Amino acid sequence: MTAADSIGAGAPTGVEANRRSTERRLRVSVISPSAAAFSGAATSIIAPAHDGELGILYGHAPMVVLLGEGLLHIRTDDGSRRFRVARGFLQVLDNTVAVLAEEVEPAPEP
Repeated sequence: MTAADSIGAGAPTGVEANRRSTERRLRVSVISPSAAAFSGAATSIIAPAHDGELGILYGHAPMVVLLGEGLLHIRTDDGSRRFRVARGFLQVLDNTVAVLAEEVEPAPEP
């Protein structure tokens, strides 16, 4: 095997690459008392915690956080979604993120 043959050796291709990229997504739910605002896969989240912003990526440690008021940014494969949230909790467990807020409304993209 030459050096050129070994370039990319072991790297997933085709269906395998797609399966692995799908596996490294967070499952996200954004829920208020009146409606489920979002449910889907995300690559990252930035949330307004009560004491500052919190970034969440795949593999994040389990946690429960008190939400503050502000913008929740959800980055997906197709772009991003933004919501204005106020008062509630955010839970991260096994790459699943649940945002439970008293107020949730879509926020316009900048």
